[in-house]
Amino acid sequence: MKLSKRLQTIADMIPDGVRVIDVGCDHALLDIDLTLRGSNECIASDINENVLRKTREMIETYQLLDKIKMIKSDGLTEINLESDDFVVIAGMGTSTILKILEEKKPTQMIIQSNNDLEELRRKLSSRYGFSIIDEQVVLEKNIYYIIMKLKRKNVYYNDKECLFGPILITKKDSLTKNYFEYLLMRKKKIIDCLPINNKERKKIMIEISYLEDILKG
Repeated sequence: MKLSKRLQTIADMIPDGVRVIDVGCDHALLDIDLTLRGSNECIASDINENVLRKTREMIETYQLLDKIKMIKSDGLTEINLESDDFVVIAGMGTSTILKILEEKKPTQMIIQSNNDLEELRRKLSSRYGFSIIDEQVVLEKNIYYIIMKLKRKNVYYNDKECLFGPILITKKDSLTKNYFEYLLMRKKKIIDCLPINNKERKKIMIEISYLEDILKG
């Protein structure tokens, strides 16, 4: 089975031997891959009955019904978290992710949000007590995805780190550079369309300055 770039990156960021809780499991492709590798126990969860039915069919195709557990759960509400569990929440919006973490907080997890990354980083650290220990850029079908690996640890991030990632801003690989160049181009296009007295203009100019500094290295 071949995973998408996004799911493959997530799989590669998960340590061997941990139990994985896949929230919003999307047919359990990640869980199937990890189970076939043989180093992780997986729980596939979703709130949607139709998704779980298709998940079961997919798991059955790979003859893994006895190895992958399925749970109907709204976020983590029905999951009995253990201290070493590794939670994956991917493909959701920031507001949904933060709502899930209000109920229960794992000690380690991977998150991929579709929007509002600044708010996500800021609240994960300041409100929920998580530290970002890795960030990866994935480009798939002309869309950039940012995947974060986190653990429970109190840390403070400044505005620049919340905006663009405390780990990402230190990376020098070409894909990360292309991502920041893409963000810079978008910010400059927005500025070109704003009147001089627009209240958002100052904020975006600061973001442009940050991006230019990041790209200078």
